[in-house]
Amino acid sequence: MKTIQIIVVLMLLAFSNSYYAQDPQSIVEKADEVVNAPKDQTATLQMILIDKNGNEKTRKTTFLQKGTDKRIMRFTAPADQKGIAFLSLPDDIQYLYMPAFNKVRRIASHVKNTKFAGTDFTYDDLSSFEYAKDYNAKQSEENDNNWIMELTPKPNVDKDYGKLKMWIRKDNYYPEKIEHYDKGGNLWKVMERRNIEKIGKYWFSKEYEMKDLKEEHSTKMILADVEFDTGIPDKTFTQRYLKRSK
Repeated sequence: MKTIQIIVVLMLLAFSNSYYAQDPQSIVEKADEVVNAPKDQTATLQMILIDKNGNEKTRKTTFLQKGTDKRIMRFTAPADQKGIAFLSLPDDIQYLYMPAFNKVRRIASHVKNTKFAGTDFTYDDLSSFEYAKDYNAKQSEENDNNWIMELTPKPNVDKDYGKLKMWIRKDNYYPEKIEHYDKGGNLWKVMERRNIEKIGKYWFSKEYEMKDLKEEHSTKMILADVEFDTGIPDKTFTQRYLKRSK
């Protein structure tokens, strides 16, 4: 009997050690899976742009995503932004529609690190949430609630950031904070996900904030009317659909 108890204790210890000593790259892969778990999702976004003096500009958009690499954002307000739309597709293909010119243009690779429509998110920030694909991970530290990972771009991956630090929750693998450092090692931007809750079987954040510390400017995105797995057709993620007024 005593031998069986010893074996059980050893097994529990082995399981506990394996839990806390998970491979960093695998933890980031799991975080990617949790964020991208829905087959598709739709939402409305309120975007609040805040300058260094606390002045705010509010914009509204619709958001659609299918899988990990098909995404559309379309401004619905204010009037001078209405209809501007962004489409992200597999293989790092992106398009922007400007209704004033009634023209869809492909976004060149050399401008993907510029800000999207005056927000603090670049086109690249909005294109993909698969960090394990583009970055190598190592664990820098941890606390009771988070693994803290340091991510550096993989060879031949062109990123504007020299490294990222990512706080990943231990209870559900959701990444709740990411620090973005420039190539000189200076902290540049901080993104935080707030109001994280489980909707059906998926974990989801209802508020994002990206702070640009250099420009003393931030952008909040507050999501509402969130729906998952509604069966969005592939034809939605096309240049033709991008030109629709709503």
